[in-house]
Amino acid sequence: MSIRRIGILGGAFDPIHWGHLEAAFAAESALALMRVLVVPSSMPPHRAQPHASSFHRFAMVSLALGGRAGWRASDLELRDEAQSYTSATLQKFHERGYKASELYFILGSDAFAEIMSWMNYPAILDLAHFAVVSRPGHPVEDVPHRLPQLAGRMVRPPLDAISHIDPMIVLIDAPTADVSSSAIRDRCAHGESLAGLIPDPVRQHIEQHGLYASHSPGRRVSDAQAAAPAARLHGED
Repeated sequence: MSIRRIGILGGAFDPIHWGHLEAAFAAESALALMRVLVVPSSMPPHRAQPHASSFHRFAMVSLALGGRAGWRASDLELRDEAQSYTSATLQKFHERGYKASELYFILGSDAFAEIMSWMNYPAILDLAHFAVVSRPGHPVEDVPHRLPQLAGRMVRPPLDAISHIDPMIVLIDAPTADVSSSAIRDRCAHGESLAGLIPDPVRQHIEQHGLYASHSPGRRVSDAQAAAPAARLHGED
């Protein structure tokens, strides 16, 4: 009997960019994922609150995924006003009937390097497989050296039948765009081009609604206030 392979890509997506998407593309290809769910966070505990509203961030994610079979935006976290922790989100997937062996949480190698500071570590590693994708300046080859205590759980694709049993840390070496959401917001504030950094429909949405510019309609006064330090959520910028 075939086993479901569901990819989960989480983050603030403020805005979503090619670095996010290329990491998920790499995981989809390397792991033969049946579906990829992109989950914008509600209240990230590890950073200042998002600059764009939940409405705009969900809209931008939906636009970025347009026409890609098996991919969809999920409002699972946006429907909950509590802080968005990865462990709580994965538990919600379990409540919906998914097994840990069926879930692949996708993130960059730079974010995974800080996994020990995440809420509910190390138990969180038993809630899903972690698909760790190379990021510029952070090759996956470095991950076992940075986290030697987890090296025994790390594997490389392709996965065999045994790989369905216990949650693993899957290291995926793939090129991803050297871009961040903060850099995109800075370019917006200075009126600079976003070409090649984000999907064109996302760029159009940002321009249409004046997001990330001073006093833009999609920004709240409270967004500028820094959040108190806390355990990381998805770690992707």
